[in-house]
Amino acid sequence: MGRVLFHLAFPITDLEEAKRFYVDGLGCGLGRVSASAITLELKGHQLVGHLTKRPPDPPKGIYPHHFGLVFTSEAEWQAMADRATARGLKFYQHPRRRFAGTRIEHATFFLEDPFHNLLEFKHY
Repeated sequence: MGRVLFHLAFPITDLEEAKRFYVDGLGCGLGRVSASAITLELKGHQLVGHLTKRPPDPPKGIYPHHFGLVFTSEAEWQAMADRATARGLKFYQHPRRRFAGTRIEHATFFLEDPFHNLLEFKHY
């Protein structure tokens, strides 16, 4: 079987602001841009921001809505955290270790995009 890629569509309210956060900030590749959507590539996966009149409400916590990546390399995870810091992206939760000393211990951080979408980046 060939490689399978993930696709996610999510709400945005401004195409240029989405481009600044996802392309300039996170380092996503820029795909097709239309009057109503922006297509992005994040580590080989496809994200599509669709224009809406109103963004989601600000999150009250990390559950139930967030998306992100699980890194297989801690160095790559750290590089993403460093990039987010250097680019001034908004951390919803700063880098830390969760569940230390257990089989599910992992490094994690959450970013909040300008439209209140949460992104998690972690490494086990």
